[in-house]
Formats: sequence, structure tokens, C-alpha cells
Amino acid sequence: MSRVNVAIVGGGLVGASLALALQAGAKVRGWKIMLIEPFAPGDAWQPSYDARSSALSYGARQIYQRLGLWQAISRRAEPIKQIHVSDRGRFSTARLSAMEEGVPALGYVVENAWLGQCLWQGLDKDVVSWHCPAQVIRMEPLVDGYRLTLDDETTVECDLAVLADGGRSNLREQLGVGVRNRPYDQSALIANITPGEAHNGMAFERFTDDGPMALLPLPENRCALVWTRQGMDAQRLAALDERSFLSELQGVFGYRLGTLKQVGARHLYPLALVEAEEQVRPHLAILGNAAHSLHPIAGQGFNLSLRDAQVLADALLDSDTTPGDFAVLQAYRERQRLDQTLTVGFSDQVTRLFSSSLPLVSVGRNLGLLGLDLLPPAKRWFARQAMGLGTRPDVWD
Repeated sequence: MSRVNVAIVGGGLVGASLALALQAGAKVRGWKIMLIEPFAPGDAWQPSYDARSSALSYGARQIYQRLGLWQAISRRAEPIKQIHVSDRGRFSTARLSAMEEGVPALGYVVENAWLGQCLWQGLDKDVVSWHCPAQVIRMEPLVDGYRLTLDDETTVECDLAVLADGGRSNLREQLGVGVRNRPYDQSALIANITPGEAHNGMAFERFTDDGPMALLPLPENRCALVWTRQGMDAQRLAALDERSFLSELQGVFGYRLGTLKQVGARHLYPLALVEAEEQVRPHLAILGNAAHSLHPIAGQGFNLSLRDAQVLADALLDSDTTPGDFAVLQAYRERQRLDQTLTVGFSDQVTRLFSSSLPLVSVGRNLGLLGLDLLPPAKRWFARQAMGLGTRPDVWD
């Protein structure tokens, strides 16, 4: 049996980011951190047309700059210079630009495999150890921490256990943590697209009566598509041949990027707003999708989780107690409560508002988009939300 100060269950983007945020202070304090992950990271990044990607807000860039990682990430980070928001079949649009906001980019789109590679290579092996491939099958609370039992029969004890496995295991339920689940009755169809014209760093948010769609700029003049439709219709779209799919997508999106030329592998994900009823207990913190899983169309989920990870790391390192002290974890939770409430509410309400086909709602959102484009204070607020700066200006400015 081994003992570490912090055991992070889940070595994906959120778990690895937390380890990075902790490692410098942990080294000074002599703490040991362990990442437990069922999938071993690859030795080298492999380019792929079909690579999944994430939209990083400008606030996320600031966090990774603080951690000394942005220079590496930026090598394959496509800047979002403008965002074009429209409602299909209606006249109003809204446009956000990095130049108007005084920033180099409103956000960045990065392939997950590249981001993961940068994170893993940034870890200090003297402080952060990997235990993978391995999966935690049981978590037992102790007086002074947690005992984790792994599927390779290894046992690890820790002062603080961080559950950041995306909710893919049953550990959250095993611990008796309740979950609020509000299905959207939609699935997200994810794919990469090659347009006929240069995207020039333009991101598109397109709302229709059948569900919202986003097209985000990627390197090599590709675009990442997130297309949300009702379950059966999403399955129908996923099963179409390439020509038929591109034709239907073109009919909904239009010709702002010319003729759509190529679509890669298509993947479907059922969508729901999922929130854990508890995020901290003595010696336990829950992060990432295990804490809150948002609709992807607003691009807020990973960015909120990254802010959670940074604020949790700051709270732990600012305390003179061992990791896992409940008062410190409660202080972290209170500090992030407003950010989480506003970000989850913003994402949920935008999704529901722009997925409604009710005539009065359609007229209201059309006028709202027009007002957003005409009223600078409203546009400024919306832009700061999109950039991950809206709720914590004291931290991110």
C-alpha cells in the first residue's frame, strides 16, 4: 500500500490540468500527487483529420499562460477572431470580434489529443506519478483521507481524493453523491468539415427550430461541427452517405464558407444537463463532467472545469493545512458557486431559448440578437461570458 497527498482519479484534460496547477506548490511542500487513468497517454501526438477538439476561452489561455504551457499549446491552437451568431430564417444576426474586445482572440480551438500531449509533457515526474492503465473500483473514506482500490489489486491511500473521471465510472454513485439530470432530448453530432473557402478564424453559432449548430475554426482550414438534433433525426443524419449529409448541412448552414467539401467520421452523444448535488466532502472533491456536464453548443463546459481546477489548486496551496481539510474545500466551493451558477445557467438558457420552435419565443430571440448587435453593453457582457471572463474579473483580468 502506498500513500500520496493528492490522488486524482481521471488523468484526462481536467485531471491533468489540476495536477499542473498544483505541482509547483506541491514540490515546495513535499507533496506527492498521483494520477490514476484507465488509458495510458501516447508517447507522441499523431495528427488525424477526425481528431476531437475543444474550444478554449480567452480565460483558459490566461490560465495556461500562468502555468507556463500556453506557448506549447498555441502551436496548434486556431484562434477565434470573430463569432457570427444567427437564427435561421430570420433577419437578425450578432457579431463579436476580438478586435472590438481588445484581445488577440475570443478563444481558441485545440485538438484534444494535442492539448493532452502538452499537458502530460508539462508534468513534473518528481511530483506527479502516473498509475495507468488502471481504474479505481472502490473508494473508502478514512478518518484522514481515502483508500482507493484499483482493478490491478493495488491499494492507495491519500489525504485528498479528486474524482475527475467524467462520471464514466460508478464511483460517484458508489459514494452516494446524488445527481440532478435534465435531458435535452437531443443528441450532438460531432464531425470535422472542410469548407470550400477559408474560415479566416470565424466561428459560427447558428440556431434553428430543430436545434443549435456550431462550426468552429480548426488548423488546416478544417472546421469542427457540433450539430444538435432530436435523437432519431440525429441518428438519421449520422447514417447518411457523405454527399447527402453535406447537402443537408449546406441547406441549414448556408454558403458563408462556400461549398462544404468533406466530412469526417461522425459521432453522436446524447445531451443532458448533469450536476452533482455535492462537489466537496472531507478529503474529497469532484471536478469536471463528474461535477457538471453542460450542453456543448455554448462551449462553456471544459472552460468552467478548468477554472474550477485552478481555483481549487489555489485554495489548497494557500492553506497551511494538509490537502483534504474540509474548511478549505468548502471555501473553494463557495468561491466557485457564483461562477458555476451563472455559467451553467447561461449555457442552459441559451440552449433552451434557441432550440424552441414556439412563435413568440422565436420572435423574442430574433429581437434579442438584434439588440445584442446594437447595444454595446449587452454585446460586451455576452462577449465576456463567451471568453470565460464574465464571472471572475478579479482573477482573469
